[in-house]
Order: sequence, then structure tokens, then C-alpha cells
Amino acid sequence: MPLSVALDVRAELGECPIWDADEQALCFVDIKGRALHRFRPATGEHVVMPMPEEIGCIGFRKGGGFIAGFRSGLWLLDPQGRCESKLADNPEDQRTSRFNDGRVDPAGRFLAGTIDEPKDGGKAHLYRYDSRGLATLASGILTSNGVAFSPDGRTLYHSDTPTFTVWRYAYDPVSGQATNKDLFLRLQPTEADRGRPDGAAVDAQGCYWTALFEGGRIQRYAPDGRLLAEYPVPARCPTMVCFGGTDLKTLFVTSARTGRSVDELEAFPHSGSLFSMPVDVPGLPETRFDPSV
Repeated sequence: MPLSVALDVRAELGECPIWDADEQALCFVDIKGRALHRFRPATGEHVVMPMPEEIGCIGFRKGGGFIAGFRSGLWLLDPQGRCESKLADNPEDQRTSRFNDGRVDPAGRFLAGTIDEPKDGGKAHLYRYDSRGLATLASGILTSNGVAFSPDGRTLYHSDTPTFTVWRYAYDPVSGQATNKDLFLRLQPTEADRGRPDGAAVDAQGCYWTALFEGGRIQRYAPDGRLLAEYPVPARCPTMVCFGGTDLKTLFVTSARTGRSVDELEAFPHSGSLFSMPVDVPGLPETRFDPSV
């Protein structure tokens, strides 16, 4: 198995890993554990920053700190993870909705989607936040996930996890508009394999990597939608991938353990941990959120 344990953290719901090239550190969240983590692989240093509520996604911020999506809305955090100011409310019913997956776009805007927790009405959305405020990019979603951009920034990928689909849009990095929605990938579940596309990242060749929740593996797809490779993960529920290391040739994978059966946790005791493996093709550097855009 090429993926090994990088940090035996055993998060309840690990998500949204992003690599800070300046600090040579990986940051990720534990949604259900209400925490933001910072991990430096070279030294093993691991810092846990408690959060006041469920934190679904983060992006690095120009000048230091983070932008973050919570149940209540989008917030700015300082480098120590303390809430500084609220940017926008979650416009949905916060009793059944929270922000989930997100990513900073090539121009410095923040794209973040929500989750319709009952998963019965497609009430979730994908939003864009910039100096103009919060705007809707996509609607009718159950669980917004898998936000990633092509190397030229002109293709936006986005998954709706419970529907086993990944969508592709033409994206304008200048205006932040997403148009020409097109089906990129639809997985076919079986009774034995309910793996569905969760968090994702794109490498320097434009290939889309996705974690398959309840599928126990990650997959790499060519820009034309062909499956190129897949790798088993030492957890039934990998949640998101990202690229890190000095050359961006280390693939990191977060995972979940909340709600899993006793038998599954006995079979996969490191569920919830952070995994990693070396890859041949590097990833793309993370853009930092710019509130002036």
C-alpha cells in the first residue's frame, strides 16, 4: 500500500488539507472535532487550534491567517486560528446547513459550498466570495465538494458527493463567473462499493485527484475524464487530497472515523489520520485569499 500514516491524529472528520509553502506546513480541519490543525512534516510539530463551531474549509489569507467556512458563515482568522471578523453569513438554514469544502480561486476569491445535512432536498449551494460579497455559482446540491481548478485557472471542477458526480465549468478568473456546466465524471456505485467523490486537487498536468468516501481509495483522472490510476487508502473514508512538500510531490490525504462501525475501525484503526505518499507529478501551489479582489 503506497499510502502511509503521516500523522496519527485520528480526527473525527478530517478535511480540507492545504499546503503552506512559506511555512512548509500542512493545515487541515477536523469538522466534527471543531479544530484547525497545523503539521510540519519535517519536524513532526503538530499544533491544534480549537474552533468555536464546526469548521468546514479554510484558505490561506494574504498577510497571514486564514479565511474559513463555518456553520454560521465565512470568517477571517488570525495565524493562531482566532476569529477576527465575519465576512458573510451562511444564507441557508443553519440548523441543517454549514459550509463544507472550499478553495481560493486563481485571482484570490474564495469559493465555498454548503452541505444539505438531511440530504433530502438539494438545498445546498456553491458560493463565491469576493469584495462584492457572496454570490451563488451553483444550486440544487446535496453536499458541495471537490472544488479545484485547472492549471490555467479556466476550468472549475466541483462534485456533489451523494450523487456520485463531478461537474466541470468554464471559469473566468477575471470575473469569477462559472458557465457551461458539463458532466466530468459519474461513478457507478455497487452494494459492496459506495465510494463517492469527496475532496479533490489538480496536479501540474491538469489531472484531477479525488478521494472516494466509503471507497477506501483515491483516483487520478485525465482532463478528458479517463481514469489513469487509483491507490488504496488505509481508511474506508478518505475525504480530501492535496499536494505538499518542498517540491509539491507529496500527496496528503485526510480521512474520517466519525460514525464508522466498530468492525470497520478494527480493520482500519488509523481512520481519521493523515496519510501521504510520494508522486511523480507535482501539484499546484495554493493561492491566498485577497479581500481586495
